[in-house]
Amino acid sequence: MCRWIAYRGETITLERYVTAPAHSLVVQSMRALEGNAGTNGDGFGLGWYDDQGEEPGLYREVRPAWSDENLRHLCRHIRSHLFFAHVRASTGTPTTRPNCHPFAHGRFLFMHNGQIGDWSLIRRRAEALIPDSLYSSRIGTTDSEAAFLAILGAGAERDPVAATMNTLTILTDMVRASGTKEPLRFTSAFADGRDLYAFRFCTDDTANTLYYRETGGNVVVVSEPLDTERSNWKPVPPGYLIIAREGQPVVLEPMVLEKRVAAE
Repeated sequence: MCRWIAYRGETITLERYVTAPAHSLVVQSMRALEGNAGTNGDGFGLGWYDDQGEEPGLYREVRPAWSDENLRHLCRHIRSHLFFAHVRASTGTPTTRPNCHPFAHGRFLFMHNGQIGDWSLIRRRAEALIPDSLYSSRIGTTDSEAAFLAILGAGAERDPVAATMNTLTILTDMVRASGTKEPLRFTSAFADGRDLYAFRFCTDDTANTLYYRETGGNVVVVSEPLDTERSNWKPVPPGYLIIAREGQPVVLEPMVLEKRVAAE
């Protein structure tokens, strides 16, 4: 599975969390400790906002993070108050630039670690959740990008949490109705240029790991800790979400999905 970092707080260089730590995201791309994939070499990506919080910058590459000589230079010079970084371990879709995370649309950023059941069984129905107005933005083939566009279509501009819960409810029903034994694993991050949201959800007891650290109004959310000081990192319980709004303390809340009898 993938590894990722999301940060919101004072403006800093991406280097501080992406490349500099002892167990940085680049190190995790070669040697992850808590994922079920030891290496995450199927591409990587960066997404960041400037001080205006408008359309984010995006850099994605199909090479492994450890072999891209541009990455350290970019992270040393790009400064942002809100950024994502992701190293990918594919769950079956091709290693192409459009399939690398994060995904951007308008002012929104999204990245994901997990899978949506057996994607081959539900892809057609899941993509039908994407409104026509957003479907032209579907340039890759991953379940992650489809979920992102479905969440946007469900009203993320008004309420990102409600839109995500609604989409996850429908996708959960689809996965269960498909008859697969593969779970829906959804450990993801979403940002709108100002606020950061992170989710840890799974339909069984195998939710992918997620941690966060809050210091002086800055919050960093990670797939696994960036150093050996585990006491500095708080685990996000399965079935919980993080809300990190500008100028407010981090909030940890349970995820509440609508109960439905069956998928339509």
